[in-house]
Amino acid sequence: MAFKKSRLLVQLCDVGDGVEALAFLRQQAPYQDAPRPDIILLDLNMPRMDGKTLLQHLKQDEDLKRIPAIVLTTSEAESDIVDTYNLGCAGFVTKPVDLVQFLQAIQNVEDYWLTLVKRPQ
Repeated sequence: MAFKKSRLLVQLCDVGDGVEALAFLRQQAPYQDAPRPDIILLDLNMPRMDGKTLLQHLKQDEDLKRIPAIVLTTSEAESDIVDTYNLGCAGFVTKPVDLVQFLQAIQNVEDYWLTLVKRPQ
């Protein structure tokens, strides 16, 4: 993955679905020792809780709402773009099908959110 080739120290954590993602981010069992992320990458199409619902929960949570949530999905639908920005996403990236383009998209996300942008601690 592009993050593994990063020149930055990046720890990538992933979970199986939206419900697990919310538990991970809130450091609820079994994720009590989960690290606090600098950015959140989420897909719209996740089992048990979709990305829009997860985004709603994130932006209503005082401890999580300032963490940039970037939607990384196969959708190109204008309604998905509008909906997720209205819910507070920090960015919307359509996953390229081509592996080289996908890796470049991930590198661009990393360069912008982990190098260039200054965020509150």
